[in-house]
Amino acid sequence: MSMLELLPEVWQKEWDKQSYGEPTLIQSTLYPLLLENESVLGISPTGSGKTVAYLLPLLQKVIQGNGNQLLIILPSQELASQVADVTRVWAKGLELNVQAIIGGANVKRQIERLKKRPEVLVGTPGRVLELIKLKKIKAHLIQTLVLDEVDDLLSDADFNSTKGIIKSVQADTQVVATSATGEQILPRMDTLFRTALRVIDVTEEDNTKGSIQHGFIMTPVRKRSEVLRRLAHVEGFKGLVFFNQVSELGAVSERLNYLGIKHQTLASDQHQVERKRAIHDFETGQVPLLLTTDLGARGLDFSDLEYVIQYDLAQTVPDYIHRAGRVGRMGKIGTVISLVNDGEKRELNKLYKEVGKTGIEYFATHGKLLTEKPDSRSDEEEIETLKPVKEEKVKATVVKEETVRDKQETPKKKKKKNRTKKQKNKGAKWK
Repeated sequence: MSMLELLPEVWQKEWDKQSYGEPTLIQSTLYPLLLENESVLGISPTGSGKTVAYLLPLLQKVIQGNGNQLLIILPSQELASQVADVTRVWAKGLELNVQAIIGGANVKRQIERLKKRPEVLVGTPGRVLELIKLKKIKAHLIQTLVLDEVDDLLSDADFNSTKGIIKSVQADTQVVATSATGEQILPRMDTLFRTALRVIDVTEEDNTKGSIQHGFIMTPVRKRSEVLRRLAHVEGFKGLVFFNQVSELGAVSERLNYLGIKHQTLASDQHQVERKRAIHDFETGQVPLLLTTDLGARGLDFSDLEYVIQYDLAQTVPDYIHRAGRVGRMGKIGTVISLVNDGEKRELNKLYKEVGKTGIEYFATHGKLLTEKPDSRSDEEEIETLKPVKEEKVKATVVKEETVRDKQETPKKKKKKNRTKKQKNKGAKWK
């Protein structure tokens, strides 16, 4: 019997509504294993449906009204919010309650909602551990712990919080971890878990990967804001732009504001409301560019995203894989473009070699993205035409033109001498 036939009828309707088609390999493989309470590390390419792969079997095991049973941990607020929304869609059919436990949100409200004993919790490690220590989350009651994007959760930033959560649950708690970057995280995982996780890696057999083109645009750092401006003028362009440093992201954002280019920013130092607005504006197509860092966009899924732009080169191969994984999801097409100078081009070639890819050179000009170098003279004309002019300069020019015009149209008047009374009578004195 196929996986779809085993789903509740209400889920079969939802599956059709989502236009999912046939289950992906990671979904059909994990489904029976997770139903049987196996602890698993599931590895598959980004965009292959790992979230639904663990949600469907695990939600089916949750008992309505029995309090906290399923705890899902994610490395960022945005990803946790996104997964919480997906979880609610499937939990609704089973009348299960889902609560997001996310850092940056009002902790008192979260504590109040926990009193209603939601069956499913989705959150970030820092806030979840905080509420476990306050005994507001009953960790000993958790039946299944999910570590989504586990390689990030075990990075230096989240390691201690994740370790604390793992130690707080019972020894026989089912543990499910997901990753897109392979078994390189296993040595660190083995030091945390009481029993070894079964590794399910379907990367080689997976067929959900879309067609991803890799390429580059040769440009010095000082001209990269100009390249982003040109890309934003390409019709229908929607690009996720990656930076290595938040400070550089902020400087480029200011430059784009000066150039009059609509965009949003997604960074770790922003308030949760600002970050949520940025994601919404980008997802709905209100802005063509979303500037972010690896931390800001790790694991996020944007519909109809065709372009990833590397303003800064990824510092590691896994980082490049995650960046590239934002496009080409579930069989769609996508393009990863790196902005590089001569020195960085050599580094990029090393990255291409390690991931088994080759890159082609792109040129952005006149509202188009080309693979052939345009005429240099027409390129310069475009820069001059679209060059921004400060508002103050425009006003000054208008005032100056009006003044000249007034002088031309108004006849000259005889200048009246401004003399004192003594000066006026000076001639009479000598008569």
